[in-house]
Amino acid sequence: MKIIGASVGDCVHVQGVYNFLRDAEEAGHETVFLGPAVSIERLIEAIKKESPDAVAISYRLTPRTAEHTLCELKSSLDREGSGSGSIDFLFGGTPPVAEVARRSGLFRLVSDGNNPDEVRSYLKQGSGDRPLKEVPPQDVIGRMRWKKGAPLVRTHFGLPDLDDTIGGIGIIAESGLIDVVSLGTDQDAQASFYHPEMQDAGSRGAGGVPVRLPDDFRRLFAATRKGNFPLMRTYAGTDDLIRLAEMYEDAFGNAWAAVPVFWFNAMDRRGPHSLEESVREHLKLIRWNAERGIPVEVLEAHHWAMRWAHDSLVVASAVLGAEIAKACGVKDYIHQYMFNVPPGSSFSNELAKMLAVKEMVSALEDGSFRTYTQTRTGLPSFPNDLEEARAQLASSTMLQMQLAPDIVHVVNYTEPHHAATADEVVRSARIAYHVMRNSAGAPDMTEDPGVECRKNLLKDEAGFLLRYIHRKGCITDAGYLSSLVSSGVLDAPMLKSSPFARGEAVTGFIDGGAYSIRRDGKPQGEEERISGLLLKESSADDVPGKKMGKLGGF
Repeated sequence: MKIIGASVGDCVHVQGVYNFLRDAEEAGHETVFLGPAVSIERLIEAIKKESPDAVAISYRLTPRTAEHTLCELKSSLDREGSGSGSIDFLFGGTPPVAEVARRSGLFRLVSDGNNPDEVRSYLKQGSGDRPLKEVPPQDVIGRMRWKKGAPLVRTHFGLPDLDDTIGGIGIIAESGLIDVVSLGTDQDAQASFYHPEMQDAGSRGAGGVPVRLPDDFRRLFAATRKGNFPLMRTYAGTDDLIRLAEMYEDAFGNAWAAVPVFWFNAMDRRGPHSLEESVREHLKLIRWNAERGIPVEVLEAHHWAMRWAHDSLVVASAVLGAEIAKACGVKDYIHQYMFNVPPGSSFSNELAKMLAVKEMVSALEDGSFRTYTQTRTGLPSFPNDLEEARAQLASSTMLQMQLAPDIVHVVNYTEPHHAATADEVVRSARIAYHVMRNSAGAPDMTEDPGVECRKNLLKDEAGFLLRYIHRKGCITDAGYLSSLVSSGVLDAPMLKSSPFARGEAVTGFIDGGAYSIRRDGKPQGEEERISGLLLKESSADDVPGKKMGKLGGF
């Protein structure tokens, strides 16, 4: 179709309409740019001469003067007979001016810069009687393809009241900014959904939205059926895992499953099962999703990092999670790269660590195993001051873009202070979108020599640990996997009080990186660390007060 564009009246700002016309050309449309401060008379003449399918108008001054200009435009179009339904009139401007344009009733599409998917849909569909809003694909893989290289945006949302959460999801959907709503449910929804006798009325809404019935999930999902129709997903839960997964699939079609291996059990006090019991159930859940073609994310690396595990162990645990998913038959694997955890890790070290993970995870790909990159900011890195938290979200998102993510999980900047409202979710997404736009053409930090050196070191160290793990047992055997924790092969300082882990690891920061530290305070590599564990095992059959797993020899 043919589109003419101009800034009208006394407005000389043309960047918005010019960029829109460039996007239109890339979409295969013919364009005519009239320039800045185009009078209404000249615009009408151009419409008569060019016979366009659409007219794109920009005005970025005050709402009052915009109202006068648009009234003049509408009167002139009516008088000249140029405002018939055969032409789409499109408007772009600041949010206050865009409101004036909406009230005018003249425009088929009004953009204030905050609805990129709606603009993209218009250019894709063209003019005429077809619906303006295209419903994006309702599966995560299809939706990634639909966005053509632009990352999906995911958010976490769940308020202590069900009706408030339903209303908030509607606001989020209408914003058109969020592709995936990750529903944050309260603790009883995760642990005791099918056991109402175990639910605590006093803790209702603790940590998220209190869903108690399958119909609650259906109501929440129904709230997404507007705007850009975001997908929905939620926690795997900590008990009755398969039963919950079946209900999720029936109620809202869980966009993808996020399943831990070693977590959400009695070890971290988030679930009722022992370590080995929960590992066994998690493996079953991964296989259940794999058999149904549901994409899977394995939650491992950032849980170790949040407990201050050293970097090489974090990298190895990330790759181990992907290897387990592949061994369980997963075809589409979504890996989450949580940046800035622990908070003491420098940006250079974080980039090196994530690049090491991405290269090692990507190496697992073949015809039946595809990987996708999902990035996010680690919650522990957010300051409590909300202005500083906004800066952390922005700077971390810029760093994440070095990984060319398929999905960006926008952690709402209010989370260290309070659970985000729907409006705060939208504000957080706008911060992230602006950073993502700015990151196009940014310098390639992955080529930094220091980042490259640290990345290669981490790959070597993590590779040693993974080879050791594979030599000693089967990575889909729950007993063997749990023994990796009880023996100290996988360990972190914050597991000191755990009944299942040793918690003897010592982590120290050197030049912004997290290293395993010996008793003399010096850093050690994985070979030395594992050798030390073997030596300790050989010198004592038992450690008082705690049952230890066995390492075996090299």
